[in-house]
Amino acid sequence: MAETLLDNLEPTNRVLKRAQYEAFEFSLLDGDVCVRNGSHQNPANHEYRVTVVDGVPAACECPADAVYDGPCKHRAAVAIRPRILDIAIKMRTVADGGVVADKKRLADQSGDADTAQCDCDGLADNFPCWKCVRTGRRNLHE
Repeated sequence: MAETLLDNLEPTNRVLKRAQYEAFEFSLLDGDVCVRNGSHQNPANHEYRVTVVDGVPAACECPADAVYDGPCKHRAAVAIRPRILDIAIKMRTVADGGVVADKKRLADQSGDADTAQCDCDGLADNFPCWKCVRTGRRNLHE
């Protein structure tokens, strides 16, 4: 029997139940998903970006995702809504120019010789140029 996305994520029963019954609102962010929890009195204070990598909700900005093992309720909420996930994947493909990019592969292909041609040296505060961010050589949040 083939494993499902939830089998791979292995959310706890508590997380899975909350992912199903809480009033989540979803919006798309360049292939990622912004999850807002409308169950709270001030939903804007409970809005987190879920990063989708290769069709899997891989990370969330919420505090729980950093602290606990397994996915948070926001990642599980995206995983149990295949239409949201499918649209995020399609949006990522469009944002990447029609090809799902593998940052490590792009960085390996670009090689060290290409580093000399980047614009990082001319930017303030060790800020990376777009070419280095796009190819995976540098992280925007380093």
